[in-house]
Amino acid sequence: MSEEEINKMKELLEQAVVPAQDIELRRDLWPQMLRKLDEQPLPVNGVPWFDWALAAILGAVVIFFPGSIPALLYHL
Repeated sequence: MSEEEINKMKELLEQAVVPAQDIELRRDLWPQMLRKLDEQPLPVNGVPWFDWALAAILGAVVIFFPGSIPALLYHL
């Protein structure tokens, strides 16, 4: 690339990218995060449905494929 092309590219980049101004947060977001976590409803017995599904799949694997028990224990 020639020097002229490089300078033109610099100009285009400077026009396209606005310099960051006022990057500080206006308020603390942690209290808002805590409120949002408190608003979420708890699943049945405090365990999400996906965990129940994984437990059911694991139980089925152990029942239908007992040879997989050592492999499952190895991964614990």
